[in-house]
Amino acid sequence: MMNKYVVMVSLAVLLSACGEKAEKAEAPAEAPKAAEQAQQAAPAAAPAVDQAALTEEAKSAVQALGGTLKGELEAAMKAGGPVEAMSICNTRAPEIAKAVSAEKGLQVSRVSLKNRNPVMGKPNEWQTAVLNDFEAKKAAGADPATLAHAEIVGGEFRFMKAIPTGEVCLTCHGTNLSPAVTAKLTELYPEDKATGYKLGDLRGAFVVVKNLAQ
Repeated sequence: MMNKYVVMVSLAVLLSACGEKAEKAEAPAEAPKAAEQAQQAAPAAAPAVDQAALTEEAKSAVQALGGTLKGELEAAMKAGGPVEAMSICNTRAPEIAKAVSAEKGLQVSRVSLKNRNPVMGKPNEWQTAVLNDFEAKKAAGADPATLAHAEIVGGEFRFMKAIPTGEVCLTCHGTNLSPAVTAKLTELYPEDKATGYKLGDLRGAFVVVKNLAQ
């Protein structure tokens, strides 16, 4: 009788030990599953922003806007003089900016501390700060043609490129305007501030903005 009891206890111990080993052997299988679930639940990492590439995109957009507008203004100057050129600038500049923006997938515009168009050319707070920085750098001896600034702010890539006053600009933006030009400016831009510039002055800047969330 005692022998049977000992055998039964021994069997119980063996079965218990086998059960524990089986549970321990199965446990590691849970770890990969938990890791896989955690990986699936984790949000995807945001792609890295290539600011250098964005800057090149912005420069291309600036060149497209500036080059197209300059070409049309020069053609208008030859065809009908500065008054004709102002009419082209008044109507075509916004259209060209809109077309370039759509083509490049960017927001392209021009602003100035002494804006001609109060609706489209007035800088916001950030743009004003950059323009003032450009002015300070120019006063310290920097060439306005080389001044540019790129920055990522609040999910936006922002770029500004200074616009120096060239010889052809003085006809409509200089200090010695003809009566015909003055009259046309009053007609087109009654709140005009964009006169009194000298050659090489900082007339404003191109602005390029890209929403990085899109």
